[in-house]
Amino acid sequence: MHLNSEWYKPEISRKDLKNLAKRKDLPGILHMIIYFTSLGISGYLAYYFIDSYLCLIFFFIYGTIWAFSVSNWHETVHRTAFKTRWLNEIVYHISCFMGDFEAYRWRWSHTFHHSNTYQTKDDYDHEIQITRPTELLAFFLNFIPFADLLFPHKLLKYEIIKHSFRKFSPVIAITAPDSEKNKIVWNSRFYVFLWLVIIAYSFWIGSILPVIYILLPNYYGKPIQFFVNVTQHLGAPFDKKDHRESTYSVKINPIFAFLYWDMQYHLEHHMFPTIPSYNLKKLNHLIKDQIPKPFPSLFSFYWNVMPTVIKQATNPEAYYKTNIPQN
Repeated sequence: MHLNSEWYKPEISRKDLKNLAKRKDLPGILHMIIYFTSLGISGYLAYYFIDSYLCLIFFFIYGTIWAFSVSNWHETVHRTAFKTRWLNEIVYHISCFMGDFEAYRWRWSHTFHHSNTYQTKDDYDHEIQITRPTELLAFFLNFIPFADLLFPHKLLKYEIIKHSFRKFSPVIAITAPDSEKNKIVWNSRFYVFLWLVIIAYSFWIGSILPVIYILLPNYYGKPIQFFVNVTQHLGAPFDKKDHRESTYSVKINPIFAFLYWDMQYHLEHHMFPTIPSYNLKKLNHLIKDQIPKPFPSLFSFYWNVMPTVIKQATNPEAYYKTNIPQN
């Protein structure tokens, strides 16, 4: 795997970077307590109102919170959620299962994504497939619950099933060492085994609720998570060695910021991925004169970037041009 070190880096003192990179256990512990408590309460209310249309609202809230497990996964894949390594590992593996991110595949491929963001030459960044749509209909269907199920071959669950049979997706060949491939296979098989247990348990008790609560939340809870998460690189140009061109920061409300684990400062995160999310706002303040200003809102982001996304469906060379300060 080729790790490219030619990326633009803003000027910042070593002392500031060292202080910002310090990790703590308490913020992560509090975050997970609030996250799983909210998940539990919304799940309970969905069951409590199961005979009422209100259950649909609470299932949507539950699914939305569950779908944001991708943010728990992301912070722990960087090992910045907690200072204690084993806490990161436990939450990482739980979040991986919740989000259908097989743990070993995604640890390697996400590291590769950071080293080769939006690259198509030599080291291909497979994560660009998520944010560089070529089919507008498929892209907009992401905002509709359960629409993912219309394309089963694109589901992460489908990839996990393939890996369980040792049928590796292309991303494995360029990101994961051979020594890790057995781990990917056996962990994929473990996920599939758990899915089958959940399905069998649903048949045994004569209720589809275990499937709705554990296997389907990512599909009915995706719209808001996708609406927030896809802002990271949407409409950006390929093959630039400057994250200021390929990655965005967007100001969002406190609830979304919590669920997103402050990844609204995504440009700052890509420049310095070892800094915990709760320090990214401080980092932004220190380098704000060297990077584009964050979009002031999600509305502003989509208003400015969506025309480019539409153009990209017919013109792959189109991209959104960020406003980089001229020092």
